[in-house]
Amino acid sequence: MELKAIYQSVKQDLAKVEGQIKTVTEVDFPDLAELLKHILLGGKAVRPALTFLSARFYNYDLDLLLPMATSVELMHTSTLVHDDAIDNSSVRRGRPTVNSLWGEDRAVLLGDYLFAKAGEFAALTGNLRVIRLFSQTLQIISSGELKQTFDAFKLEQSRERYFERITSKTASLFSLSTQSGAILSQAPEESIQALKGYGTNLGIAFQVVDDLLDFTGTEGELGKPVGSDLAQGTLTLPAMLLLEQYPEDNPVRELFDNPDMPEAARQGKIKRAIDMVGSSSVERECYKVASDYCDKARRELESLPDKPVRKTLVEIADFVVSRKN
Repeated sequence: MELKAIYQSVKQDLAKVEGQIKTVTEVDFPDLAELLKHILLGGKAVRPALTFLSARFYNYDLDLLLPMATSVELMHTSTLVHDDAIDNSSVRRGRPTVNSLWGEDRAVLLGDYLFAKAGEFAALTGNLRVIRLFSQTLQIISSGELKQTFDAFKLEQSRERYFERITSKTASLFSLSTQSGAILSQAPEESIQALKGYGTNLGIAFQVVDDLLDFTGTEGELGKPVGSDLAQGTLTLPAMLLLEQYPEDNPVRELFDNPDMPEAARQGKIKRAIDMVGSSSVERECYKVASDYCDKARRELESLPDKPVRKTLVEIADFVVSRKN
């Protein structure tokens, strides 16, 4: 099922998020406006949809939910801007990155601006718990990004370290989305915790699939070059599994042991790793891991009221392990 169909119950409210984001680009500073219009386009709107949907179980107050849904989408975009600057990426969502067009310094400052704007929208909820959760999530994401930079081109990483990192970098924002929707709808604590667990497990599954698609997708589907993680020295679950299956003659090991090799040689190693993933059991094993986390996410929903939105959240979990971009 397509996301647009899954989101049908919150379609109109997601359109309002787009309207709020458009207002962010309307600044009396032409250069900044150009940067904002360039980056605030596209995306699947998974996180704001989760905020709205998580509130459907209880008291749905759009005046509180709209600024929070806008906040999580802006926070997500700001992390992408910073990630691209740190990784020196040239393409995102099929378009040139901010850092490739305007430079790393302006990209970092733009990311900071979007973080601040996201915080402003979160503050409009007037809910101290949500505002505090927003700040905590920003700390967690930043910590995860730091761990990734310190781990770059290091082969001695455990799966535990990997899951810890993606929980910080990706799942924490999914969890912010679902928790904030629950909190703002005045859900009981048991339900808030259930939706927190749903968001966390869904986010982990989402990132595992994302990491696999970096090997199995196409540049057109991904909106960025295939093999980007390997090029940046990021050891993901597919690369770990490839190292386990081929401990000797392995392009991942060769690439990480020689990060300064010539570009042509680097691209050759990346292509070989991609080909090896395609002819091994790595893809099946990664989808099994992602499916297990989606199963955990679905189980978290069992304690929630039996409303149509519960089926919608199950469908999102189904989509996560079937997506191609």
